[in-house]
Amino acid sequence: MIRVAVAGAAGRMGRLIVKNVVEDEELQLAQAFDIREIGRDAGELAGAGKTDVRITDAAEMESKLEADILVDFTTANAAVENIRIAANKGVKLVVGTTGFNEEQKRKIEEYCKAVPAVISPNFSVGVNVFWKLLEKASELLSNYDVEIMEMHHRFKKDAPSGTAVKAAELIKSVIGEREIVTGRSGECLRKDEIGVFAIRGGDVVGEHTVFFIGMGERVEITHRAWSRQAFAKGAIRAVKWIANVSKPGIYGMADVLGL
Repeated sequence: MIRVAVAGAAGRMGRLIVKNVVEDEELQLAQAFDIREIGRDAGELAGAGKTDVRITDAAEMESKLEADILVDFTTANAAVENIRIAANKGVKLVVGTTGFNEEQKRKIEEYCKAVPAVISPNFSVGVNVFWKLLEKASELLSNYDVEIMEMHHRFKKDAPSGTAVKAAELIKSVIGEREIVTGRSGECLRKDEIGVFAIRGGDVVGEHTVFFIGMGERVEITHRAWSRQAFAKGAIRAVKWIANVSKPGIYGMADVLGL
């Protein structure tokens, strides 16, 4: 059995991860951490039934973390600290948190020299295929204008989304140096750039469209997620994969899926 700890266990994704862990015969919910719902049974909170695993205050993670793998869907600031703690304890990582700045990314890279970690802005299998399609389209449409539109629920904190940022960076790596522009206003004649735009509203789980626009035609590649279960299933797949990895470092869902 793979012993799994969940950080952010009281959040939307955290509860779903807990439920998927509890329902998987290969996994054991070992611990749950959050700054809310402390003392609650993590399984009951997630709708998976009683587990006798109580939510522990995240402030106590440094002294109490004991698991094979820590799954983190929290916030950027919290995740950096959680990654540090897990790495120091030799606990492998699956991280779906987004919104890291460059300094935080450098810290994470340093911490993950000690343990294997799957870190991805999106654990959906479909999104990872979407990225692969963008890579091929970018090769064939390298002289087209590129625009990216992403849409999420009204409670999402970071913009643009990590998925959209990765899409822009991937396209840029294929077609060559272009500036990535997030939003436009006023006089802004289009330059050699990739535009990225964020829409927030309602309960939209996640939608991303990349437009390759030429003279007289355009190609659109879209991924839509209507349930967070798509992300949770991918994260569980990453947990099982990283459990068998011994070499420290940062891996992505492309590694998990063999892409």
